[in-house]
Amino acid sequence: MTAGGQREITSLLAGVERRVLQRLAARVPRSIRSNHLTVLGTIAAAGAGTAYALTNYSPRWLWVASLMLVGNWLGDSLDGTLARARGTQRPKYGYYLDHVVDAFSTTVIGLGIGLSPYVDLGIALGLVVVYLALSINVYLESTVFGVFKISYGRIGPTEVRLLLIALNTTLALAALWEVKGPWPIALVANWTLAILLAGMVALFVGRFAKNLYRLARLEPQRFKWWEQD
Repeated sequence: MTAGGQREITSLLAGVERRVLQRLAARVPRSIRSNHLTVLGTIAAAGAGTAYALTNYSPRWLWVASLMLVGNWLGDSLDGTLARARGTQRPKYGYYLDHVVDAFSTTVIGLGIGLSPYVDLGIALGLVVVYLALSINVYLESTVFGVFKISYGRIGPTEVRLLLIALNTTLALAALWEVKGPWPIALVANWTLAILLAGMVALFVGRFAKNLYRLARLEPQRFKWWEQD
């Protein structure tokens, strides 16, 4: 259970990730606490954003970005598992901290990607804003309706990190081997992310409208304000 409702993990790799994290948590030295891992995730997120920005000077920084994304995953995901394994879970304080750290990580990584030569800054910031809006919506749904979903559909933060690492590897190897495609990398990346951004906006609007409908059925008297004189 988490603050606000029942924890429901819907992402594609949720089961595998849970087992891996439980095994890692069992091997973490007792001197390392959950808060230490949270700090690790925050620092790694800042490192990933910085590495993406530095790809303007060399694509080799993509390898550093991938390494930092792994560190961000460890810090962001293992802290809660470690707390539960040791019976020291912080339901309210940890839940709040996770959301703050997630917002910070998303912002700095997205900003770094926008400052790279591959993605337009406006599109990157748009993705950050919509992603944060979806995250806030998840929190509100858990508070109001009592169900906490980690992801929309089958894609969660872990899947996004793995996708970024795969793209980093592809771009780094293409630069190393001087592989040229039929279209500029930046053009393909921006069009792909623009389509993704449009889909995320549509998802948010649809989810928001659905929640308003659910609220109207739960509290119909509060949705009749327009009928009052």
